[in-house]
Amino acid sequence: MSVMDIYEQLRADILAGAIPLGTPLREVAVAERFGVSRTPVREALRRLQHDRLLEAGVRGLQVRAPGPEEVVQIYEARILLEAEAARQAAGARSVADLAHLEGLLARDQALEDPDDGTRAATNLEFHEAVWRATHNPVHIDLLRRLPVHLVSTPRSTLSTPGRWEAALAEHARLLRAIADRDAEAATTIARDHMRTARDIRVRMLREQASSLRTARTTPPPAR
Repeated sequence: MSVMDIYEQLRADILAGAIPLGTPLREVAVAERFGVSRTPVREALRRLQHDRLLEAGVRGLQVRAPGPEEVVQIYEARILLEAEAARQAAGARSVADLAHLEGLLARDQALEDPDDGTRAATNLEFHEAVWRATHNPVHIDLLRRLPVHLVSTPRSTLSTPGRWEAALAEHARLLRAIADRDAEAATTIARDHMRTARDIRVRMLREQASSLRTARTTPPPAR
């Protein structure tokens, strides 16, 4: 198994939440999992750290959790990049790209009450398919470095009541715009889609902060 195979599998596991925040990734344990020496594992972990998926912890490298300000900053960057990706995809997409996107959308629409991890993983897969439809490797690389920080937050925005269904409807409209080569519509749909995700995330962060403040100020029960 190559360094890239190990890297891609660990990256996918982190994005899907299969490896929780704060989990240490030790070279020996990872090498045993993949049946390889520690050398390719060390390089794969180094790449994950470079991607800011991992950080140094008390027990070595561990899955990294971004702070609230960084999460919002990443959303702002992703709004711009996703809108541009949609615009480029509308002009550069191939028949194969459309077939792949249609298949992913149909799969997601057929899911019955998927769990949060499944929603996050399938959503990212659809977006990555849009990126690939740009046939622009530089833009794809820039986008691939952003979602890792968002998906690894405790809950995805798709866990908000009604958001999963709304997001699928937005994906369907985005796909139609790309299929029609309507760059202007694709740009607007993608931008609004990500702005909604950002607004939901900001609300979730505020609720989380409020809960923490309440927990700190609530006196312990009398004994």
